[in-house]
Amino acid sequence: MPAVPSQNSLPSFDQELCGLVLDTAPRQFAVVQVYDAGGRDADGWVAAWGFADGDGRAHLLVVDGHTRMTLASPERALCLFAGLPGLSARLVWLSRPGAAALDRAEAA
Repeated sequence: MPAVPSQNSLPSFDQELCGLVLDTAPRQFAVVQVYDAGGRDADGWVAAWGFADGDGRAHLLVVDGHTRMTLASPERALCLFAGLPGLSARLVWLSRPGAAALDRAEAA
């Protein structure tokens, strides 16, 4: 894993850019479908990936790779991925990252 420069070692403008990106980054989440929640044969899988903008809108990409949608909020996706008997949906949020880099290799 390549060494990531500390925020203190970046030139001032680069540090400001990285801070801007961290402050405005969308929140990432997955829509997880769950069958028989709480039951003995419970099972779950990721149905879609999404990110939420600062204004609350959610942008989704279904795991089939062909379906994209924009919704008023991430929670609106739950009714689209649930509803069949025994099938529910949950949002699972990824933690907000704490570091940014200007170089793709450094960000990996």
